Amino acid sequence: MVDVAMLTKQGGRDHNEDYIRKATYEEQLCLILCDGLGGHACGEIASELVAESIAKGFEKQGYYAGFFKDALEQAQKELLEEQVRRDLCNSMKTTAVVLVITPDLIQWAHIGDSRLYRIYENGTKYQRTRDHSLVQILCDTGEIRESEIRTHEDRNKLLRAMGAQWGTKTYDISAVVERGETQAFVLMTDGFWEYVYEEEMLATYKEAFSAQAWLDAMEKYVLKRADMTKTDNYSAIVVRVEE
Repeated sequence: MVDVAMLTKQGGRDHNEDYIRKATYEEQLCLILCDGLGGHACGEIASELVAESIAKGFEKQGYYAGFFKDALEQAQKELLEEQVRRDLCNSMKTTAVVLVITPDLIQWAHIGDSRLYRIYENGTKYQRTRDHSLVQILCDTGEIRESEIRTHEDRNKLLRAMGAQWGTKTYDISAVVERGETQAFVLMTDGFWEYVYEEEMLATYKEAFSAQAWLDAMEKYVLKRADMTKTDNYSAIVVRVEE
């Protein structure tokens, strides 16, 4: 059984540049979360364009070995073309996290600082994507602690994004995970993960009876800690995969 819950909220901003999307193909599921960058509606356009491009590709033929590469590169092509069409080069960018679940396997990809967490072994362990950001580099090199990423003054400085000119390093694609055990996933923008700590993700997962209950429990931490008059947009998708 696959149980999904999703939310996207404007927070304290005047518009929402986050975009979430669910796509299906036969018995396969694709979940997409994007956090637009650029302001003046540029980020809003970028996040929707990228998510819809990826969803369209998935709904056409589903998952295959090269899906993530093809889908992300097609979305990047379309976004760069839209930048030129609107004369907004370098202004329309977005992060992206994409999770695919089939009856046999699970795989994901990401670019930017929107995260995916995988929770496994009965909610006792987790792994997460590595942010493509300056503060993640500082953490990886030991200059700051993991706990400092959430509050560091440079936490919004991204090194990679959809809509930026790509160099040799672009998106990251995970290894394939087999559908052999009960596990869970959280896709979230920085407006969400900055206020929900890993131990709270695990605790609320163990206590919740459904994906929606789990998501609601985590959102309470955002509402408790964030200043809702000026906080960023926040979005999350949670998935419980039970065998």
